Amino acid sequence: MAGHSKWANIQHRKGRQDEKRGKIWTRVIREIMVAARQGGGDIKDNPRLRLAVDKAKAANMPADTIKRNIDKATGNLDGVSYEEIRYEGYGIGGAAIMVDTMTDNKVRTVAEIRHAFSKYGGNMGTDGSVSFQFKHCGLMLFGPGTPEDKLMEVALDAGAEDVIAGEDGSIEVLTAPADYEAVKAALEAAGLVPELAEVTMRAENTIELSGEDAERMQKLLDVLEDLDDTQEVYHNASMS
Repeated sequence: MAGHSKWANIQHRKGRQDEKRGKIWTRVIREIMVAARQGGGDIKDNPRLRLAVDKAKAANMPADTIKRNIDKATGNLDGVSYEEIRYEGYGIGGAAIMVDTMTDNKVRTVAEIRHAFSKYGGNMGTDGSVSFQFKHCGLMLFGPGTPEDKLMEVALDAGAEDVIAGEDGSIEVLTAPADYEAVKAALEAAGLVPELAEVTMRAENTIELSGEDAERMQKLLDVLEDLDDTQEVYHNASMS
């Protein structure tokens, strides 16, 4: 997102997440189950599961709930089998959108995604139609006032790929996905705690939207995010 609005957009996103705490639990449970099923139930040997458990703890999920869903996924308890599917499309002004889902019924999911795009001014795309506009990376965002020189020194020494200062005073630290945990730990050990930290799909370029276009885009994103099977929604719109 563009520098002048990145911080405001992140704060808006965090506010939306706080409003939907119950839905966040549902999404994290699915992520835990898929990660455990694919890579085993030991977080020491399964980086994806480790990240999912970190998300669960950040959302104040009880430890027994986390363990129960790991057990379901690894066969110790009966559970539902989820399939991961990514959908791509275009929003207002041609903005790129990717929707990551986990579903036990892909016919239902694709119908709901297509309906949301068409009803709220977007268009479904084909596989690969917009994904090239995003980079899979570790991202840590620091608020205005963070000491940039210290942050850059610690981050780069720990293996970060880039440190980007925004026009609004926020600072992004980017890493390869495999280096995310090590860089985050080094920053936190130095007293530099990010406001947002995740392995994500980061837009390489942005499309500026304002006024009615921004409102329409936000409505489309909200509808996509609120679908039961949605895990994450990525986009390249910068909305003032």
